[in-house]
Amino acid sequence: MHRSGQFGAEEEPAPAPWEAVARDRLGGAMRRFAGPLAELVERGANEGDTRLLVTDFLSDALNYNKYGELTTEYRTKGESVDYGIVLDDELFALVEVKPAGQSLDHRNLRQAKLQAVSESVKWVILTNGSVWQVHHLPHDESGMSELIIDVDVLDEDEDARAVTVDALFHLSREAVQNGRLGDLRKWRAALGPAPLADALRSTSVVTAIRAELRRRTEHAGHAGDSDEIIRALTDDVIARGLLDQG
Repeated sequence: MHRSGQFGAEEEPAPAPWEAVARDRLGGAMRRFAGPLAELVERGANEGDTRLLVTDFLSDALNYNKYGELTTEYRTKGESVDYGIVLDDELFALVEVKPAGQSLDHRNLRQAKLQAVSESVKWVILTNGSVWQVHHLPHDESGMSELIIDVDVLDEDEDARAVTVDALFHLSREAVQNGRLGDLRKWRAALGPAPLADALRSTSVVTAIRAELRRRTEHAGHAGDSDEIIRALTDDVIARGLLDQG
């Protein structure tokens, strides 16, 4: 669809001062950590060495106080998670660290999810130093978790790097405290088939589609044209059953 009318490019609001600072700090830290992290991956560093780097990254890049907000009280000799992140005297997230270079999969989440449910924590961070995943636990009977962030800080592609900085920004201390991580989770949920199907039939979207179609056809419009658009979307564009799910 051509970018015109209400579908045109919208000006992004200027970021708040704290956001600009957090993004700049994160981008700089990623550049500084790239070399040491690549070395850990190359030599197949163990979990303990990887944990040291992760601690520094949480502190230097994401701005968590390593002495006051990162706790290892959830580490024991048996199965346990590596860190808890405490904000405003409440446990915000659990962090599970795996050796540098080790692939991450759902099995790595098992113990962290069990601990999170036990502590009524809704966020779990899983990382091997380079790959960072942030999972949200809705704490319902499904036991399913939502993958909200999944990035690799060693990806050298320029576009991928920009996406990584933008994604990890939401995990920074400032972003979490300003509700941005929660907002990102809502955005991810809104991209589901049923919410998108519902959004396509909203007044603002139908109005924008009508304006675009009028521009393309040079049609002045007629009574009921919005209803025709909704009917076409419902009958011919949106998969059957999605509207009932919404």
